[in-house]
This record gives sequence, structure tokens and C-alpha cells, in this order.
Amino acid sequence: MRDDAHALRTADPQRIARPASVTSTPATTAMKKTTPWRTSYQRRLFFSDFIALVWVVFGTQITWFGFGDAAVIISEDHRFNVVSYWVFSALLIVLWMSALALGDTRSHRIIGTGATEYVRVADASVRLFGLIAIVAFLGQISLARGFLLISLPLGVVVLLLERWLWRQWLVAKRSQGGYSARVLLVGSESSVARIARELARAPSAGYQVVGACLPEGRHLEAVPGTDIPVFGNVDTIDRALAATNADTVAITSTDELPPDKVKQISWSLETGQQHLVLAPSITDVAGPRLHTRPVSGLPLIHVETPRYSAGQRLLKRTFDIFVALVCIIVTSPLLIVIAAIVKWTSPGPVLYRSERIGQHGAPFHMLKFRSMRQDADKELAALLLAQGTSTQPLFKVKNDPRITRVGRFIRKYSIDELPQLFNVIGGSMSLVGPRPQISAEVALYTDSAHRRLLAKPGITGLWQVSGRSDVGWDEAVRLDLYYVENWTLLNDIVIIFKTVKAVLIPGETAR
Repeated sequence: MRDDAHALRTADPQRIARPASVTSTPATTAMKKTTPWRTSYQRRLFFSDFIALVWVVFGTQITWFGFGDAAVIISEDHRFNVVSYWVFSALLIVLWMSALALGDTRSHRIIGTGATEYVRVADASVRLFGLIAIVAFLGQISLARGFLLISLPLGVVVLLLERWLWRQWLVAKRSQGGYSARVLLVGSESSVARIARELARAPSAGYQVVGACLPEGRHLEAVPGTDIPVFGNVDTIDRALAATNADTVAITSTDELPPDKVKQISWSLETGQQHLVLAPSITDVAGPRLHTRPVSGLPLIHVETPRYSAGQRLLKRTFDIFVALVCIIVTSPLLIVIAAIVKWTSPGPVLYRSERIGQHGAPFHMLKFRSMRQDADKELAALLLAQGTSTQPLFKVKNDPRITRVGRFIRKYSIDELPQLFNVIGGSMSLVGPRPQISAEVALYTDSAHRRLLAKPGITGLWQVSGRSDVGWDEAVRLDLYYVENWTLLNDIVIIFKTVKAVLIPGETAR
């Protein structure tokens, strides 16, 4: 690859203003030799979706009607037509598969990361059953309500589980460098380096940077500060694609690229085989806040200001109360047992009341099962000073000597956090939110970090499911701000499920 890069830097640049449909390029030839991982993965999803729906639909039919020849009755002009449920079930599977296809649920743009794939699967399924209900009502078709009421939710759950399992497989493949788009970055040195770092944060998204073309890149071996090889300038993109076997061109900045040049790059790519991505400078903004609006040929990207409507606040509060009550009821035997063990194994109160800073800077008392010896707070300053982290607003003591034997166990599995469910009921905390911190930590906040206080602190949060104790302060702030500015109920549900997984399989980062 280095030899290819050197050859490109020393060769005369070739213009690429011709459309790919007219003339084949070296990149085109290289792309035809590569394994079409997108098509392969979509085919896997197609067949597994089909198997899942056959199992759900025919399984529900057999459970509801047995193996007999039950029939759908169609009334039209007082004449009755009979259709076997075996035929109806087969037709339902075909329609369901068609709905998933029309809903673009297997697009390579949404697989591997984010919740869009799951949302589309659920949305396509609900729309199909809504259409069936309307047609049945208007056509006076007598369908067994139980059959439909079981098929829809069961089918959605099985499809989502099947897609989740495939995603775990895909993420594992991508962690090994497979099933990923090979990306050639085009733009200034700083923008290429920044986008490369952001893509490296999320290997599950499936973007593997293999090279770069810089406006001034003719005399550079690699992008400064990175190990990304430079393959000439923007006039040698077609040859760089061939040398790197890249299938995606990502424009990281357009300051030195005229609009006509971007169009020429687009024209040179083979339809369906090579892709063009525009990577704007804005980061940490989620999909619900982004809207694209074409105006006079300009793809304007609108970024909505973060805000919580009254309906969103009510929805989040209702969800918090309901889930917290259910959790308290379910875990009540465990709460009693842990309380007795804490009281029996070490002197001091069962619950530890710690003053924390909540929403809008209001202090509150957070409840936890006591996992340290009595008066442990008085030792914190000396331990942080000895550790050299007293000036960082994330007061964590490594190998903390204050933790009791029982405390070490309940902290590892986050059992000590369970009393915070009562904080949620009282309204001082939420199930999901930024990490609640003490006033001494908040005093060290920068202006951007203060935005964490716009939301209620949570029992769990985005940073807790992204590495727990191993997440540094800067990364914790970035994750919390992302959560605060891009909140959705679906994200809360995803974080809760990830928290359950992190608690059951804590690993080495939990302490």
C-alpha cells in the first residue's frame, strides 16, 4: 500500500470528470473482484426473516386452530367464500416479507449500529397489520382476532431478536476488520484526522479508513498525527480507489473542493458498488435533530436546538415511575436480604445518604446500600491527593481501601444502586441520565460540562454502559452531553437493556 501511495504521489494527476456510466475506471475493475459483503449480509437477513415468520405465523395458526382445515370467511353480497387459513398464513408471510422489503429494513446504511433498523422492522410490521385490519373491516372478512393479536407482537419480537443476533455476529466480524466499508477520506489534513478518529470510536458502524487524498497531499507519506497513508491529491481519487480497494469516498471538508469537483467525484463512482459520503464538521448530534432540506440544489442540513417538550417530560416521568415501581416490587426480597447482610457484616447504617447535585444544580440526597466503612468520606481527599486525581471532576479511587468485603461484591454487580429506585419515585433522579456528582466535582466543571445539569441524574446512563469505571472524564462528559442533547425514550430503553447486560456480565471495568 505504501508503494502504491508513493507511485500516486509521483505520477501526474488524472482528471476524473467523466461519468462512470460512460467509461470504466481502474477502481471499477477492482470493485468487481471484491466480495459484496452488503449483498451477502442482506441475503442472510432475508432468509432468516423468512424462517422467523414461517415459524411465527404457522406456529400461531397451529396453536390457535390445530392441524385442522380452518377457514377465513369472506362475505360479499350475501354470498360466502371460504379460504383456508393455510393459504391465508402463506399470503401473510409473503405480505410481511414484502413490507420489510418496502420499509428498507435491510439497507446497509442502517445495519450494525443505531436503533433505526429495529424501528423500521416494527414500523413495517404494524403498518401491515393495520392495513390488514382495514381491508378485513371494509371487505367484511371474518378473521380470528386471536390469531392476529398473537402473530403481530410475537412476530415483531422474534424479528427483533433475530436481527439483534445477526447484529452481534456483524459487530464481531467488524471488530476483526471484515464486513466494513473501506473508506477513502478526502479533505484537509485536520478534517481527515478528526473524521478518522470519530470513525475509529465506533468500529461497529462499519467504516474502515484505508487512505486519504489531500489537496496538498502530494508530498506527504501519511496524514499528520495518524498512520493513514496519503494517496496523492484530489485529482487522483480514481487511482487511489483502485490502490486501496476502497468502496466509499468520504468528503471531510469542501473548503478546497469546488462544487463541480464534488460532482465529478460522484460521477466517477460505480452505481451500487461505490458510495459517496459527505461528513460535515458537526459531531455528537443524533438523527432526530437532523433534517435535510434541499433548496435550489443545496442540501441544507437543519440542526434543531435541544429541547424537552411538555409531552416528552411527561413521557419520561411516567416511564420512570412505572419501571421503578415494578423493579422495587420484583427486587424487594433482594433488598431485604442485602440490607440484613450490610447491617450484620459491618458497623454503621444500612443506607448511605450522599449529597449530590441534581437537575439545574439543585442538591439532593442520593440513597445507596453502604459499601464502605463508616466515615469513609473523611478519607476521600487524602486518597485522591495520593493518587494524583484530586483536580479531576471524576472522583474514583483505584483499589479503594475503604470498601468492605460485602461492599466489593454489591458494587461489582451494582446492587448497591438499587435504593436509588426510591430517588426515582421521589423525582430527584431518573432511571437514565448523567452520573450524579458531588458539589466538589461540579465545582470543577467547564462551561460545556455544566450542560449535564439540564437533565435529571440517572441510576444508569450512556457512559455507564460504555466502559463503566474505565471511562475517562472527557469521554464521560461527551457521552453525557450526547445523551442530554439527543434524548429519546427509545434510547432510554436501549441503555436500560445494556445496563442489565453490564450488571449480569460486569467484566473487569466494574468496581
